[in-house]
Amino acid sequence: MEGRKGRVVFCDGILCDGFIWKYLWNDIAYATDVAHWHYRGHGRSGAPVDPARVDIASHTRDLMAIRRHLGDLPCVIVGHSMGTQVALGAWRMFPKNIRALVLVCGSYGKVTQSFRGLPVIDAILPKLMDIVDKQPDIARAIWSHIPPEMALRAALFARDVDPDNIHREDLMPYLLHMTHVDFPMFLRMLRAAGEHSAENYLTKIDVPVLIVAGERDTFTPASLSEHMASQIPGAELMMVRGGTHVAPIEQPEAIGARIKAFIERAW
Repeated sequence: MEGRKGRVVFCDGILCDGFIWKYLWNDIAYATDVAHWHYRGHGRSGAPVDPARVDIASHTRDLMAIRRHLGDLPCVIVGHSMGTQVALGAWRMFPKNIRALVLVCGSYGKVTQSFRGLPVIDAILPKLMDIVDKQPDIARAIWSHIPPEMALRAALFARDVDPDNIHREDLMPYLLHMTHVDFPMFLRMLRAAGEHSAENYLTKIDVPVLIVAGERDTFTPASLSEHMASQIPGAELMMVRGGTHVAPIEQPEAIGARIKAFIERAW
């Protein structure tokens, strides 16, 4: 469209295939081109040829390949959850034409150490991976048969999502897609994300950054977003009151308006 200045690129979290952008997509697309891609083994992307290439650096290189394919226009990278690490990695490895970053309910790294503020996943992940490596087919079978309705009830009971603001039809696509992702690959990807950190270069980021945090995010606690905001020069922080890890589909109007205004200024 004439007058459009660049492109917004959405980067998902692990196990996701775009459910989180349901409302934000329409908020942004009227003003600029929007692109959304899938990690290896997610959505429409096939399984990785090299099982080891599921770390943040590999995702970042894949993102650069997508950008080149689309013409490498000036872009704003918007990342949710693990997509925050990918967005930060994109600025670090391929900064040309990145105009701004929007980091939503994510962390600069070490994500397996922060669930509910404790290194719970870090402690159990090696043992779980050892079991899965010995019986991968059994693990895949169990994972693929998790009932989405049961997963939804568990998330509501644990308050990992906001029961007052979440809609079943917004979350179910994620719960359905989740069970179609290869479980051993997911664990390798999660481990790689847990080993990665962008903390040592946060102070060097020289593009506008908006950080959106859920006040009640149990996966990447808001304190991590506050720390990022304190380290990145000039970063803006939007704290979503009562928001969880899926705040963009819980409070889409407020978040969409803030992100849209930020992107319009970034060009």
